[in-house]
Amino acid sequence: MTPIPSNRAAEVRRVAIFSGTGKTGRAIEDAVSAAGHVPVPLGRKELNDPVAALRGCHAAYLMAPNLHSDELGFVEMLLDASRVADIERIVYHSVAAPYAPLMPHHLAKAESEDRVRRSSLPFTIVQPCAYVDNLVPGLRGAPPTIKVAYSADAPFGLIGLRDLGEAAARLLTTEDHLGATLELGGPELVSIRDVARAAGEVLGAEVGLEVTNPADWAAAQDARVDSGIDARERAWLTAMFDYYDRYGLPCGSAGIPAILGREARSLDEVLADELQISLGESRL
Repeated sequence: MTPIPSNRAAEVRRVAIFSGTGKTGRAIEDAVSAAGHVPVPLGRKELNDPVAALRGCHAAYLMAPNLHSDELGFVEMLLDASRVADIERIVYHSVAAPYAPLMPHHLAKAESEDRVRRSSLPFTIVQPCAYVDNLVPGLRGAPPTIKVAYSADAPFGLIGLRDLGEAAARLLTTEDHLGATLELGGPELVSIRDVARAAGEVLGAEVGLEVTNPADWAAAQDARVDSGIDARERAWLTAMFDYYDRYGLPCGSAGIPAILGREARSLDEVLADELQISLGESRL
């Protein structure tokens, strides 16, 4: 594996971000721009010719669409394109607990991690936990509510999306942590009940908490004709919710400090940032 020449870290870099039009891609794009570099978000259209899309980029963030039916094949295609396009640095977006056979889409990321390690490209793998931000849309409702299909008391290493974006930008534009695999979790383990409590304090209002179980969630999806989720995705999500219900998704907190030199934002800080932005917009 050939390291990036040290003088490259000071240059303005063009950074390709696959699945760059989603919320994770946008967070990385914002952080890359804020760091003085040039983000190149790539969506489905660019997958028709990924080599052409990657030309002129120094680094690439490899991220499959959520619940992709063939993540390994998708990642192999991106690795091949990155090699042909002379990409000097890749970061692969995996997940916390990828080696969990009870969650098929997590296990697909474990297989993809192995392929990344054998790619001969300079790489870093990040394993983020679920985002605090995933719960924010319900908290912006009237009344604010969190709805989950698993235990409200299970432990999670929830992380703020902006922290992940800043960490990814740092990895993509420096030589830091080449060859490393880094868990990206928040500073402490929290539960969904903790999120409801913290959100209530930020909003100054009671936050509703609606909890169902994985089987009932799956039955409700089966009964809908417009769920937008196919049978495979429904089965994989049900398996994930069942895992969460039993075990949560604990995740290490050391990754963000190692990359950014600071702790990840706390649950209260992330919610205050996201919900106060929403409240400010609502008052305009």
